[in-house]
Amino acid sequence: MRNLIFGAAAAMLLPVAAFAQDQDKDATTTDILKIDVYARVDWQLDNTDGHTVGSNTGFEGKYLGFRIDGKIVDGLTYSWRQRLYKAHSDNAFFDNTDWLYLDYKLDRWNFSAGKQIVGIGGYEYDLAPFNLFGASVFVNNIPCYDLGASVGYQVSASDHLMLQATQSPFYTKQQRNMYAYNLMWTGSHGCFSPIWSVNMVEYDKGKYISYIALGNKFDMEKVSLQLDLMNRAASGQTYFFKDCSVMADLSYRPSVHWNIHGKYTYDVNHAEKHADLAVAPGTELSMAGALVEYYPLVKRNTDLRLHAGCYYSWGKNANTADLMQDKTVFFSVGLTWHMNAFTLRR
Repeated sequence: MRNLIFGAAAAMLLPVAAFAQDQDKDATTTDILKIDVYARVDWQLDNTDGHTVGSNTGFEGKYLGFRIDGKIVDGLTYSWRQRLYKAHSDNAFFDNTDWLYLDYKLDRWNFSAGKQIVGIGGYEYDLAPFNLFGASVFVNNIPCYDLGASVGYQVSASDHLMLQATQSPFYTKQQRNMYAYNLMWTGSHGCFSPIWSVNMVEYDKGKYISYIALGNKFDMEKVSLQLDLMNRAASGQTYFFKDCSVMADLSYRPSVHWNIHGKYTYDVNHAEKHADLAVAPGTELSMAGALVEYYPLVKRNTDLRLHAGCYYSWGKNANTADLMQDKTVFFSVGLTWHMNAFTLRR
């Protein structure tokens, strides 16, 4: 707990910063068809314990994809985001699909079905992958998108509740009959905007791990603090603080052209059970870093971003396949391009 509290405080001392966000929310559209395309290319350096990792150093095409949104009839909309590069884990085209669903709105209610974002709270989790620079162990290892259905209710002008059932992020080829059940609250109350959830996720047939994910955002003019607190627990292990994560991002945007941010993450799993498939037992890893983004173009339909970021991690990551290990320095510079390619209006 002392390390956890120290880490959260350390995030406040990092260089002030800001992140261009894409929270993957389906915006209401009146267009019949709207097509956006995006791509990101980086040059990166991966150095662990003083040794450069040649297989992960150099130029790399990070992301390439498109998003299509539109309105079919009043109240009925669709959304589709597709990556064109992602490796197939199950020899299925849907592995490349982040989401593809229909949404029907009726008064304060809305009903969605298809491949969706799994409703787990937190601002780091909520970022689009091409807007993520340096991530916690949890976010690096949790599959974010799965087939399912959800129902939402607009409690007030500032609060929305969603109840969702999806295929478990941890299903396997041999066992697809596994599910996740999610209840999420999003709100906007002055300078405070929450993304909170409680989740039951099947990690093995008939066995569940529960999440309490509290995403908190505090906006103060040009300064913003995103603080995510997450606890994970399963039957037979101590419920609080044995398996948890803290993610803090302090951001500053001096102008529309510049974003500067500092970030700290802390992941720990001292549980003896192997219920957490995102943060392996034996992990206690901290990461701190900073990022600068520059937007030379500020137009309605075109977005061009240059970035440079550096992150350092220390501690133990029990998953040796992860990028961030003990004494790892990861540096990247790159270019992200995003634009509206086509819009068809009624």
